[in-house]
Amino acid sequence: MLVSISGSSPATSSGSAERLSAGSPGISPIVSNRPSWLRAPAPIGKNYRELKALITDLKLHTVCESAACPNVGECWNHRTATFMILGNVCTRRCGFCAVQKGAPLAVDYDEPRRVAEAVSLMGLRYAVITSVNRDDRKDGGAELFALTIEAIRQRVPGCKVEVLVPDFQGSYAAMKIVMDARPDVLNHNTETVPRLYRQVRLGARYERSLEMLKYAKSLRPETPVKSGLMLGLGELAEEVLSVMGDLRSHSVDILTLGQYLRPSPRHLPIVRYVPPAEFDDFRDAGRSMGFAHVEAGPLVRSSYHADESHTVAAGG
Repeated sequence: MLVSISGSSPATSSGSAERLSAGSPGISPIVSNRPSWLRAPAPIGKNYRELKALITDLKLHTVCESAACPNVGECWNHRTATFMILGNVCTRRCGFCAVQKGAPLAVDYDEPRRVAEAVSLMGLRYAVITSVNRDDRKDGGAELFALTIEAIRQRVPGCKVEVLVPDFQGSYAAMKIVMDARPDVLNHNTETVPRLYRQVRLGARYERSLEMLKYAKSLRPETPVKSGLMLGLGELAEEVLSVMGDLRSHSVDILTLGQYLRPSPRHLPIVRYVPPAEFDDFRDAGRSMGFAHVEAGPLVRSSYHADESHTVAAGG
């Protein structure tokens, strides 16, 4: 069974470059009709129900549910999930994100243990951990990332751990706390092109995100560094290509590009549905730039096929 997706996250040969240039709409009228090819598996099935019950019983949060990810049906039925630590209330108000905003919750120091328990019960060999922004904390929540990595390693030896971290407000000390815990992949999303930051990523700075990615790589050069973009918010193709070039020059190894899907009428509108062929062109462009792996497509998200991208980037 498939469900239509309403609502938005990103995306050469000379022919590819010409198509990208010709297809750039800039800031165009808002679209409302969903294309027939934008469909995802419905969130149903035995594994989906079991994972939902497990996450509820352990009082955990997942970005799959909190951010209204369209792939929750596919991923949960394959017994994969992206755990969201540090509560489910974010201190920032990004225009694209469905996660609840407001006063942050108290830090739960038992949360790392419960995440590790869930990883064990799910039989995961690759776990993805993310968080809300915690600008109320000096370390931005870095300590909890490190504790969660350590808890998973102790409970499930051999399990790979990818972390999708916030920008920590540019704190190198916070990033070092995370990298000292030796994650298998360090991910931080740039989300969109610089011109759209004030509408899309309030409270963030493009240059700061680039520098944090580069710093993470400098701390552990053997660890793949990853970033991602959403497309369909009014960006130009040349702007996307420019960001991709910036990411490569700041030591990013893995790139994800997917379509922005509007979580609700209160969020930023979709300016454009990017056709699959254009995602293919961006993938080709990324490969030619030297990314170790590029995952690109309308339903791609940061942790989509994360284990596969790590294997490629790590040379496995």
